[in-house]
Amino acid sequence: MFSKETYQQRRTLLKKKIGSGLLLFLGNDDYGLNYADNAFRFRQDSCFLYYFGLTFSGLSAIIDIGNDKEIIFGNELTMDDIVWMGNQPTLREKSDLVGIKETQPASYLKIYLHEAVLKGQQIHYLPPYRTEHQLKLLEWLGLPLEHQKASVDFIKAIVDQRKNKTEEEIAEIEKACNVTSDMHLAAMHLLVPGQYEYEVVAAMEQVVKASNCELSFPTIATINGQTLHNHYHGNKVEEGQLFLIDAGAETAMGYAGDMSSTIPVSKTFSQRQKEVYEIQNRMHKASVEALRPDIRFEEVYDLSAKVMVDGLKELGLMQGDAKE
Repeated sequence: MFSKETYQQRRTLLKKKIGSGLLLFLGNDDYGLNYADNAFRFRQDSCFLYYFGLTFSGLSAIIDIGNDKEIIFGNELTMDDIVWMGNQPTLREKSDLVGIKETQPASYLKIYLHEAVLKGQQIHYLPPYRTEHQLKLLEWLGLPLEHQKASVDFIKAIVDQRKNKTEEEIAEIEKACNVTSDMHLAAMHLLVPGQYEYEVVAAMEQVVKASNCELSFPTIATINGQTLHNHYHGNKVEEGQLFLIDAGAETAMGYAGDMSSTIPVSKTFSQRQKEVYEIQNRMHKASVEALRPDIRFEEVYDLSAKVMVDGLKELGLMQGDAKE
């Protein structure tokens, strides 16, 4: 967690950008794996984490610009919770760490939003990407799924703010990328013919845990790289094959790495494999050299695609005009 001043400054800047209305932040809930108390790994909503910093389930928050209020809504632990998990800081104590002085029970948020609607306040919310979020908007604001239209002004303000990274954020990103790099290096050192894909995955994920991180996303590590998002790891690796990895680590602060590698199982590429791999290297180099302030992402993407097509044409694998 960053300092409380960091979160206070982020919220202050956001209020200035939006100017009026009520900003609603939907934190995430726990999801049961095979029953309620055996949950999937919890991952807090990124925007909630950015402005409120708390990585606990069952929380929501509002920034009421007109009434100058910032409130986190959630429930305190029950006695059963404490028996199972031991003593924990209260919601008020946790909220104070991020500069929030007012907390309310989760059930009060519906009442607060209803009163805001009656006063004619505009309720800003982000695109609901989880079913639990959609159901809450239906219950709290009476919005059927087809009428749940996220606030464009809210989205633009957050994007404009979050695209600029502070030094403390850059340090977290570098940590995530360093651990991610170590994951890929571990695979390169371990991979030999005769192994199963899952053995390589196990070594990569050990690096993540040893660094007190989590996976950014389910690891892709496969000899069938032609299949996008292939999460099956049961194939036996053979001499002459290529091994594709798409994997990353995420820090406890929620900053993530995401890298791809293609490794020759035989430790060296065949001539044909090398020729194709060098096209990818040229794409990467051309993209890096083209990066500068104010250049559009699609310009860099189009450039890398042109380098790829030109290279594949040289190998006789494509025909036609690369600009098309």
